[in-house]
Amino acid sequence: MRAEEAAPAAGPPLASIDELVARLLERQPRAVGRAISLVEDGGEEQRRLVGAIYRRTGRARVVGVTGPPGAGKSTLVDRLARRLRERGETVGILAVDPTSPFSGGAILGDRIRMQSLYTDPGVFIRSMATRGAMGGLARSTRDAVDVLDAAGFDWVLVETVGVGQDEVDVVRSVDTVVLVTLPGLGDDIQAIKAGIMEIADVFVINKADREGAERTARDLEVALQLQEEEAGERWRPPIKQTVANVGQGVEEVLAEVERHRAWLEQSGELATRRRSQLRLRVEAILKDRVLAAADRRVGLEREIERAFAAREDPYRVAEAILAGVLRRGGEAGEGA
Repeated sequence: MRAEEAAPAAGPPLASIDELVARLLERQPRAVGRAISLVEDGGEEQRRLVGAIYRRTGRARVVGVTGPPGAGKSTLVDRLARRLRERGETVGILAVDPTSPFSGGAILGDRIRMQSLYTDPGVFIRSMATRGAMGGLARSTRDAVDVLDAAGFDWVLVETVGVGQDEVDVVRSVDTVVLVTLPGLGDDIQAIKAGIMEIADVFVINKADREGAERTARDLEVALQLQEEEAGERWRPPIKQTVANVGQGVEEVLAEVERHRAWLEQSGELATRRRSQLRLRVEAILKDRVLAAADRRVGLEREIERAFAAREDPYRVAEAILAGVLRRGGEAGEGA
């Protein structure tokens, strides 16, 4: 399969979701691209597609690669993918980028570094725009992971935009989080301790040939010790140093990712994480549907305007809107 960077290639329209799923399960490139486009677009087709493939998911190893801009995430993902391909394993890559303020599409500059993978039949690359979503992940990223999982990829690598503390959403969508950072963090170590520290399963100090790599490793080590004292973590995240652009240390990072996967399975934490992921996805869907029902049945904006003029507190306003949704939903013989 060729890798895909932009929209799916032109061709005859797919007749139905069933036909799309059949082709997706055969890992046909156009079907994979079309399926990801559907989950990005949202709506009824997204719901039907995920419903049709969900029972075929859960086998892929899903790894998130996150960290500040310029840390070398794309280069590391490229090197990891190459190593996995050398072992004969297939790789799906989702590169979640900032939304272009002009086109609304994904900014694709960093993907150029992965161009050597484009013609590899065992690799599929897709850039996705965040479309304003917090946490560096597009709202549809988890559904796109399901698509690649159902298509039979052995690994799904999710590279996220480095937006600092909001990156904690990564852990809600992947099984293993690799945090890529740089030598010479300085005061930025405080930001890591404040937010991202808790979500990382493997730390990578990339560009370790630069001055300050050892000091950064020591700073991370101290921060990890404090975290262990406070939370009693059972998994102690390793700290690895890499020079990804020449492949140095990449094999060691992959070994730590696999060691973490083994721990997840042996400890039962994998099931715990995936249960939590399901809950969060369900909660997000419920929130969307309740808000849509509030707007449709009660008139959300109208109620906000009325409450603002009356200086009502937000809890009272929310309770009144929810009561209206439930009441009118019951009258219509349907749920919210």
